[in-house]
Amino acid sequence: MHYSPELIPATLIRRYKRFLADVRLQNGEQITVHTPNTGRMLGLTRAGSQIWLKDSANPKRKYRYSWVMASSDDGALVGVDTHLANKLVLEGIDSGVITELQGYDSLKTEVCYGVENSRIDILLQNTDTVCYVEVKNVTAVVEPGIAIFPDAVSARGAKHLRELMLMKQQGARALVLFCVTREDARSFQPADEIDPEYGLSLRQAAAAGVEVLAYRAQVSPQAICLQDSLPVKLAN
Repeated sequence: MHYSPELIPATLIRRYKRFLADVRLQNGEQITVHTPNTGRMLGLTRAGSQIWLKDSANPKRKYRYSWVMASSDDGALVGVDTHLANKLVLEGIDSGVITELQGYDSLKTEVCYGVENSRIDILLQNTDTVCYVEVKNVTAVVEPGIAIFPDAVSARGAKHLRELMLMKQQGARALVLFCVTREDARSFQPADEIDPEYGLSLRQAAAAGVEVLAYRAQVSPQAICLQDSLPVKLAN
Protein backbone atom coordinates (compact mmCIF):
# COMPACT_ATOMS: atom_id res chain seq x y z
CA MET A 1 0.00 0.00 0.00
CA HIS A 2 1.67 3.19 -1.21
CA TYR A 3 0.81 6.43 0.51
CA SER A 4 -0.83 8.94 -1.78
CA PRO A 5 -0.33 11.79 -1.34
CA GLU A 6 3.12 11.46 0.23
CA LEU A 7 3.29 11.58 4.00
CA ILE A 8 4.31 14.80 5.68
CA PRO A 9 7.08 14.69 8.32
CA ALA A 10 6.45 16.49 11.60
CA THR A 11 7.64 16.61 15.21
CA LEU A 12 5.39 15.37 18.00
CA ILE A 13 4.65 17.84 20.78
CA ARG A 14 2.09 15.79 22.73
CA ARG A 15 -0.73 13.28 22.35
CA TYR A 16 -3.90 13.79 24.40
CA LYS A 17 -7.60 12.92 24.61
CA ARG A 18 -6.78 9.64 22.80
CA PHE A 19 -7.61 10.99 19.36
CA LEU A 20 -5.65 14.24 19.25
CA ALA A 21 -2.01 15.27 19.01
CA ASP A 22 -0.23 18.60 18.76
CA VAL A 23 2.61 18.58 16.25
CA ARG A 24 5.07 20.98 14.67
CA LEU A 25 5.47 21.00 10.90
CA GLN A 26 8.84 21.50 9.25
CA ASN A 27 8.03 25.16 8.56
CA GLY A 28 7.56 25.70 12.31
CA GLU A 29 3.77 25.85 12.26
CA GLN A 30 2.03 24.11 15.17
CA ILE A 31 -1.22 22.25 14.40
CA THR A 32 -3.56 19.73 16.02
CA VAL A 33 -4.04 16.45 14.16
CA HIS A 34 -6.30 13.40 14.43
CA THR A 35 -4.80 10.24 15.95
CA PRO A 36 -6.58 7.17 14.51
CA ASN A 37 -5.50 4.83 17.30
CA THR A 38 -7.43 4.09 20.50
CA GLY A 39 -4.58 2.31 22.28
CA ARG A 40 -1.89 3.62 24.59
CA MET A 41 0.70 3.62 21.76
CA LEU A 42 3.43 2.42 24.10
CA GLY A 43 6.86 3.78 23.22
CA LEU A 44 5.49 5.99 20.45
CA THR A 45 4.44 9.23 22.16
CA ARG A 46 7.72 10.78 23.28
CA ALA A 47 7.73 14.54 22.81
CA GLY A 48 10.22 15.55 20.15
CA SER A 49 10.02 12.30 18.17
CA GLN A 50 9.56 12.35 14.42
CA ILE A 51 6.16 11.33 13.08
CA TRP A 52 4.43 11.41 9.70
CA LEU A 53 1.05 12.80 8.76
CA LYS A 54 -1.48 12.15 6.02
CA ASP A 55 -3.27 15.08 4.44
CA SER A 56 -6.95 14.31 3.88
CA ALA A 57 -7.08 17.24 1.40
CA ASN A 58 -10.46 18.02 2.94
CA PRO A 59 -10.48 21.59 4.29
CA LYS A 60 -13.94 21.00 5.81
CA ARG A 61 -12.59 18.41 8.27
CA LYS A 62 -12.05 19.77 11.76
CA TYR A 63 -8.65 18.08 11.80
CA ARG A 64 -7.45 17.90 8.24
CA TYR A 65 -4.30 15.90 9.00
CA SER A 66 -3.98 12.45 10.58
CA TRP A 67 -1.01 10.90 12.34
CA VAL A 68 -0.28 7.64 10.52
CA MET A 69 3.36 6.72 11.22
CA ALA A 70 5.64 7.10 14.22
CA SER A 71 9.27 6.65 15.12
CA SER A 72 9.55 4.49 18.24
CA ASP A 73 11.84 5.20 21.17
CA ASP A 74 14.15 2.56 19.65
CA GLY A 75 14.09 4.16 16.20
CA ALA A 76 11.73 1.70 14.49
CA LEU A 77 9.15 2.99 12.04
CA VAL A 78 5.63 2.07 13.15
CA GLY A 79 2.29 2.34 11.38
CA VAL A 80 -0.14 3.72 13.97
CA ASP A 81 -3.34 4.09 11.91
CA THR A 82 -5.45 1.15 13.11
CA HIS A 83 -7.80 1.62 10.14
CA LEU A 84 -5.06 0.32 7.85
CA ALA A 85 -4.78 -3.11 9.49
CA ASN A 86 -7.78 -4.60 7.67
CA LYS A 87 -6.61 -3.14 4.37
CA LEU A 88 -3.14 -4.62 4.86
CA VAL A 89 -4.61 -8.05 5.55
CA LEU A 90 -6.89 -7.81 2.51
CA GLU A 91 -3.85 -6.94 0.38
CA GLY A 92 -1.95 -9.83 1.96
CA ILE A 93 -4.70 -12.25 1.02
CA ASP A 94 -4.94 -10.90 -2.52
CA SER A 95 -1.16 -11.01 -3.09
CA GLY A 96 -0.75 -14.47 -1.59
CA VAL A 97 1.49 -13.32 1.25
CA ILE A 98 -0.93 -14.77 3.81
CA THR A 99 -0.64 -18.35 2.67
CA GLU A 100 -3.07 -19.68 5.29
CA LEU A 101 -5.98 -17.74 3.75
CA GLN A 102 -5.73 -18.79 0.12
CA GLY A 103 -8.21 -20.82 -1.92
CA TYR A 104 -11.51 -19.15 -1.07
CA ASP A 105 -14.08 -18.20 -3.70
CA SER A 106 -15.57 -15.14 -2.01
CA LEU A 107 -14.53 -12.47 0.47
CA LYS A 108 -16.75 -10.10 2.42
CA THR A 109 -15.96 -7.51 5.08
CA GLU A 110 -17.78 -6.18 8.15
CA VAL A 111 -20.40 -8.95 8.24
CA CYS A 112 -22.70 -9.23 11.25
CA TYR A 113 -22.29 -12.49 13.15
CA GLY A 114 -22.33 -14.14 16.56
CA VAL A 115 -24.56 -13.53 19.55
CA GLU A 116 -22.96 -10.37 20.99
CA ASN A 117 -23.80 -7.87 18.26
CA SER A 118 -20.44 -8.27 16.50
CA ARG A 119 -19.07 -7.73 13.02
CA ILE A 120 -16.36 -9.97 11.61
CA ASP A 121 -13.57 -8.12 9.84
CA ILE A 122 -13.23 -10.63 6.99
CA LEU A 123 -15.51 -13.50 5.97
CA LEU A 124 -14.08 -16.02 3.48
CA GLN A 125 -16.20 -18.69 1.83
CA ASN A 126 -16.11 -21.48 -0.72
CA THR A 127 -18.46 -24.32 -1.46
CA ASP A 128 -17.86 -26.23 1.75
CA THR A 129 -15.96 -23.91 4.12
CA VAL A 130 -16.62 -20.64 5.93
CA CYS A 131 -13.72 -18.81 7.58
CA TYR A 132 -14.15 -15.97 10.10
CA VAL A 133 -11.09 -13.69 10.36
CA GLU A 134 -10.72 -11.15 13.15
CA VAL A 135 -7.88 -8.64 12.58
CA LYS A 136 -6.01 -6.91 15.40
CA ASN A 137 -3.53 -4.09 14.87
CA VAL A 138 -0.30 -4.41 16.89
CA THR A 139 2.05 -1.47 17.46
CA ALA A 140 3.76 -2.36 20.76
CA VAL A 141 7.04 -4.23 21.04
CA VAL A 142 8.93 -5.16 24.20
CA GLU A 143 12.48 -6.44 24.39
CA PRO A 144 13.77 -8.46 22.70
CA GLY A 145 11.57 -7.87 19.65
CA ILE A 146 8.38 -9.34 21.12
CA ALA A 147 5.19 -7.83 19.68
CA ILE A 148 2.35 -7.72 22.20
CA PHE A 149 -1.41 -7.16 22.17
CA PRO A 150 -3.33 -5.46 23.63
CA ASP A 151 -1.51 -2.35 24.85
CA ALA A 152 -4.48 -1.52 27.11
CA VAL A 153 -7.23 -3.62 28.71
CA SER A 154 -9.51 -4.78 25.88
CA ALA A 155 -12.95 -6.09 26.84
CA ARG A 156 -13.91 -5.77 23.17
CA GLY A 157 -11.02 -8.02 22.15
CA ALA A 158 -12.13 -10.70 24.60
CA LYS A 159 -15.67 -10.49 23.19
CA HIS A 160 -14.35 -11.13 19.69
CA LEU A 161 -12.54 -14.23 20.91
CA ARG A 162 -15.76 -15.58 22.43
CA GLU A 163 -17.54 -15.03 19.12
CA LEU A 164 -14.78 -16.86 17.23
CA MET A 165 -14.98 -19.82 19.63
CA LEU A 166 -18.72 -19.99 19.01
CA MET A 167 -18.20 -20.05 15.23
CA LYS A 168 -15.64 -22.82 15.65
CA GLN A 169 -18.07 -24.82 17.78
CA GLN A 170 -20.63 -24.47 15.00
CA GLY A 171 -18.26 -26.04 12.48
CA ALA A 172 -16.70 -23.00 10.80
CA ARG A 173 -13.05 -22.10 10.57
CA ALA A 174 -12.18 -19.24 12.92
CA LEU A 175 -9.00 -17.24 13.04
CA VAL A 176 -7.52 -14.16 14.73
CA LEU A 177 -4.73 -12.43 12.82
CA PHE A 178 -2.42 -9.98 14.57
CA CYS A 179 -1.19 -7.38 12.07
CA VAL A 180 2.15 -6.13 13.45
CA THR A 181 2.85 -2.78 11.81
CA ARG A 182 6.55 -2.51 12.64
CA GLU A 183 9.62 -4.31 11.29
CA ASP A 184 11.55 -4.81 14.53
CA ALA A 185 9.17 -7.53 15.82
CA ARG A 186 10.55 -11.06 15.88
CA SER A 187 7.64 -12.89 17.53
CA PHE A 188 4.19 -12.28 18.97
CA GLN A 189 2.59 -13.05 22.33
CA PRO A 190 -0.37 -11.76 24.35
CA ALA A 191 0.34 -8.87 26.71
CA ASP A 192 -0.35 -10.74 29.94
CA GLU A 193 1.06 -8.01 32.18
CA ILE A 194 -1.32 -5.44 30.65
CA ASP A 195 -4.46 -7.54 30.21
CA PRO A 196 -4.19 -11.02 31.77
CA GLU A 197 -7.85 -11.75 30.95
CA TYR A 198 -7.20 -11.28 27.25
CA GLY A 199 -4.18 -13.56 27.41
CA LEU A 200 -6.27 -16.22 29.13
CA SER A 201 -9.06 -15.81 26.56
CA LEU A 202 -6.62 -16.09 23.64
CA ARG A 203 -5.17 -19.31 25.01
CA GLN A 204 -8.66 -20.71 25.60
CA ALA A 205 -9.61 -19.82 22.04
CA ALA A 206 -6.51 -21.51 20.65
CA ALA A 207 -7.22 -24.63 22.71
CA ALA A 208 -10.76 -24.62 21.27
CA GLY A 209 -9.40 -24.64 17.72
CA VAL A 210 -9.34 -20.93 16.86
CA GLU A 211 -6.22 -20.32 14.78
CA VAL A 212 -3.81 -17.60 15.87
CA LEU A 213 -1.58 -15.95 13.27
CA ALA A 214 0.74 -12.96 13.33
CA TYR A 215 2.11 -11.14 10.28
CA ARG A 216 4.69 -8.37 10.21
CA ALA A 217 4.55 -5.31 7.98
CA GLN A 218 7.33 -3.56 6.12
CA VAL A 219 7.06 0.13 6.98
CA SER A 220 8.48 3.21 5.27
CA PRO A 221 7.35 6.81 4.67
CA GLN A 222 6.46 5.73 1.14
CA ALA A 223 4.52 2.52 1.73
CA ILE A 224 3.38 -0.15 4.18
CA CYS A 225 2.65 -3.80 3.38
CA LEU A 226 2.67 -7.21 5.01
CA GLN A 227 5.87 -9.11 4.35
CA ASP A 228 6.07 -12.29 6.47
CA SER A 229 4.64 -14.30 9.34
CA LEU A 230 5.89 -14.25 12.92
CA PRO A 231 6.06 -17.07 15.45
CA VAL A 232 3.21 -16.95 17.96
CA LYS A 233 4.11 -17.82 21.56
CA LEU A 234 1.17 -18.72 23.80
CA ALA A 235 2.88 -20.82 26.46
CA ASN A 236 3.16 -19.15 29.87
